[in-house]
Amino acid sequence: MNDGLRIRLADLRRGDDQDAVRMLINAYAADSMGLSRALPPETQLRLVRDLAGNSSALQFIAWQHESAVGIAVCFLAYSTFMARPLVNIHDLYVREDHRRRGIAAKLLDAVESHASGIGCCRITLEVRHDNVAAQSLYRLKGFSPGTPPYGFWQKDPNNV
Repeated sequence: MNDGLRIRLADLRRGDDQDAVRMLINAYAADSMGLSRALPPETQLRLVRDLAGNSSALQFIAWQHESAVGIAVCFLAYSTFMARPLVNIHDLYVREDHRRRGIAAKLLDAVESHASGIGCCRITLEVRHDNVAAQSLYRLKGFSPGTPPYGFWQKDPNNV
């Protein structure tokens, strides 16, 4: 089922990791659970450079043999209430032709192992209310909406 699968923390000095991050995030953006459209070319060009320059960014890439098939893009943050770091999973994506093989679960395991290893107090993520499959996986892996449930709010600072 997961024959040849390996997950590793990306090194954005490597060309194959750069290409994998670009390809996977662009595929996620084009997916119906993303933006339903590809990223603009200028965004694709900035993506790896900006992630490489962000010391809080972590990218876990799932490789099936020599093909990048999934990604978890995470950011380190800090819990003031716990006075410890936390990891936020910003993007979790598996290519459509590799879904239902446990790859997303393995990516979550890799994130959890890393977070535990650096003393994080929790892992956070956001999920679309209509993404039932992802919600089922997250529940299976021990995630919950929180008590009380938290909502994700946003504002475009350029549109005031």
